[in-house]
Amino acid sequence: MTETPRVQTAATPSEQGDRAPVAESGAPSGGWGDLFSKQYAAQASIMAGGVALYAMNLYFTAALLPSIVEDIGGARFYAWVATGFLIAAVTAAMLVSRLLARFGPSRSYLTGFLVFAAGAGLTAASPSMETLIVGRIVQGLGGGLMAGLGYAVIRTALPERLWTRAAGLVSAMWGVGTLVGPSLGGLFAELNAWRGSYVLLTVAALVLAVLARRSLPGPTGSARTAEPLPLPSLLLLTLAAGAFSISSTVPRGWATALCIVLGLVLLAGFLLVERRGSATVLPKLTYRRGNHLKWIYLTVAVYCTGVMTETFIPLFGQELGGLSPLAAGFLGATVSVGWTSAQLFSVNLRSDRARSLAIRVGPAVLTAGLLAYGLLQTSQASGGRVLLWAVVLVIGGTGIGAAFPHLSVTAMRSTDDEVEGAKAAAGLNTTQLIAFTVSSALAGTLVSFGGDSTLDGARYMVFGLGALTVFGTATAALSLRRARAEG
Repeated sequence: MTETPRVQTAATPSEQGDRAPVAESGAPSGGWGDLFSKQYAAQASIMAGGVALYAMNLYFTAALLPSIVEDIGGARFYAWVATGFLIAAVTAAMLVSRLLARFGPSRSYLTGFLVFAAGAGLTAASPSMETLIVGRIVQGLGGGLMAGLGYAVIRTALPERLWTRAAGLVSAMWGVGTLVGPSLGGLFAELNAWRGSYVLLTVAALVLAVLARRSLPGPTGSARTAEPLPLPSLLLLTLAAGAFSISSTVPRGWATALCIVLGLVLLAGFLLVERRGSATVLPKLTYRRGNHLKWIYLTVAVYCTGVMTETFIPLFGQELGGLSPLAAGFLGATVSVGWTSAQLFSVNLRSDRARSLAIRVGPAVLTAGLLAYGLLQTSQASGGRVLLWAVVLVIGGTGIGAAFPHLSVTAMRSTDDEVEGAKAAAGLNTTQLIAFTVSSALAGTLVSFGGDSTLDGARYMVFGLGALTVFGTATAALSLRRARAEG
């Protein structure tokens, strides 16, 4: 798809935020300097900041939970702190494209940040675990909007020459969240100030809300009326996310298997309803025979499966490598280190051939890194072997970072229709959240197969998830083949 100049004209105050987008001038290079220029820095910061808040919140809450339970009790609700947040986030992510069509980027982001801030404030003030879970659900609603908008607004707020770098920046924030979240949570836990962490989130969300209102465009006035809500699809997908999430909270064994099977059945029902429905969560292009968008989404899901190994890598680092909790936490972030670092280079790829190669080899590199990590597992690992673990996990992460920005842009370019294009971009985040939920439950089940042996549990999980990432090689190739045929 060739880039065509787009000039954004001024609109009335009811259609824009406090500052209308500035018209493009000249033909800048589309580099990092262009993205963070005075003209686009605010937009880039809002999109990156929203995803970073969401990602950090996922990880540092886990570090804070022991302190929270010690303070307000409610240990029996421990798992629901994460489960409630995740189910709410998945539900909200499915509403992103419709919110954009009705209110535009400025008001949509304003809604997401304010809802997230309200949830964080309620969490900070919670006198009991029940109240805290309600706060986390509200946070999840706002967080799901922020994470989904991070991709969907790229098309509207930035010129096409910056889409790849913006997609790389937004995607990198998931890695940044993995790096910063555990250390930030650990710091507040050490200070016995868990409530202060959520106050900090509240303030950050409010600052970004003000920036979004002033910097992003409102409704364009040219978008079609938003489609009716696809309530059957929303219900089935929310129930599927709930089933997968609950599978990690029930006793291991038949109850876990039942939850996973139920989740898969509900997910199949969602796809069936989507394929036949007039109003859909994902773009209608996804279900059109021969279209490549479905293969893009499946490839994204494969990458998310690889990322979910980070949930248990700190445990393996402590049990098998004798690492301290802090060192094990950093070991768990190595996949994200490779992911984030590789994106900084991948977004500089100019030729279509180089971008296609990055998409094609990414899943193979991820799979190779995971399998090497599994083969290197051993009890009482030496320092040198632990270092090798870190190296191969970083290599695996580079497979994600090399391909992800280009997959994102390919999805955004799948149609010239603004409404369907926004839905295609938002679908990336919906796919991520669902894939994280499913693969997290699957990872926990595979670890449980090891019984009392941490080493066996580690091998089951790594080889099991690695077997799934192999399919990414086929889905990536299909996404490229279909894209060329449609082009």
